[in-house]
Amino acid sequence: MTDASSTAPFLDLVRGEGPGSFKLYMGSFAGVGKTFRMLQEAHDLKRRGVDVVVGYVETHGRAETAALVDGLEAVPRRRVEYRGVVLEEMDTTAVLARRPRVALVDELAHTNVPGARHAKRWQDVLELLDNGIDVISTVNVQHLESLNRVVAETLGVNVREMVPDWAVARANQVVNIDLPAEELRQRLINGKIYAADKVPAALANFFTLENLTTLRELALREVASSVDRLRTGLVSREEGVPRSADRVLVAMSSMPPRTDVLLQKASRLAGRLNTDWYCVYVQTPEESATRIDSSVQRHLVDNIQLAQRMGAEVVKLESADVADAVVRFAREKGVSMIVVGRTHRSRLHRAFRGSVIDRLIERAAALDVLVVSFAEGEEGG
Repeated sequence: MTDASSTAPFLDLVRGEGPGSFKLYMGSFAGVGKTFRMLQEAHDLKRRGVDVVVGYVETHGRAETAALVDGLEAVPRRRVEYRGVVLEEMDTTAVLARRPRVALVDELAHTNVPGARHAKRWQDVLELLDNGIDVISTVNVQHLESLNRVVAETLGVNVREMVPDWAVARANQVVNIDLPAEELRQRLINGKIYAADKVPAALANFFTLENLTTLRELALREVASSVDRLRTGLVSREEGVPRSADRVLVAMSSMPPRTDVLLQKASRLAGRLNTDWYCVYVQTPEESATRIDSSVQRHLVDNIQLAQRMGAEVVKLESADVADAVVRFAREKGVSMIVVGRTHRSRLHRAFRGSVIDRLIERAAALDVLVVSFAEGEEGG
């Protein structure tokens, strides 16, 4: 599935029935050739008699890429005026009305202009898929939501446009488009990625060998994980084996500063296990609706929304004993691993109130408990 030289496997999926099939070209960075390879495949599909259209393709002014758009039917884009400027977006309504067999939709992580049918392009793609249209799309690995903090801490870059991991997991095929870091830098120098005036800054900042190597490793790891997940699902279907009940649960307190780390860890574990995962918040009497601080309530709502975006099923339990409630729920739902954050409560606090983590480990017989460490001084909850 990581070989992009043949369209035959995807062509088999195209001829199926039901929801649309989804093929995703994933790369480590802009300029590796994701859009180029997608367009090459579109021409191959067209030669084989498949009804394929361009829903949205961004050439970024690259002549070689633009040349491949010629000869393909393109659904006219929707023009949206925003702050005095007319911008173009994919016309999802028109693509649905056209009903092609395959639609090309570039840049999965793109944020649509306010007033568009959906806020994010990945939402457009999901609607096309749900309506039986097959989609081929592209994305860079740093846009995966569960990798957001890794990219920020490792590369020093805050990526604003993100795609939930569960949306990427909808893909029937994930293909890695890879280039050696040195070759990618040379493409940049040759003006094949950015305009000439942007090249020096790009080489000095983001296009360093270290950054490109890190992103390549992340992309390769992500695609390998996707292939394993798809292969496991295929074998299970062929052998009639029911889906594994080894689910993941992340126990979330009302206001831990590093909840995003916990959720990212749980999301990626669930993805590798190809299973469901839960985000469980246990409301104690001290945190009842009449007693909880308003700022804590806002943080809790934000964290719940983040968990939902990452694909978790969020569950609120009520109990004076957090550990007992979490363990009982885990056993009821077939959870095999509980993810919690290490707390930095004082010894005095632990002496009088006890430790939720200690009680979890003590009571969670036959369950694995993963304790995620944080930087010193940061409380995991």
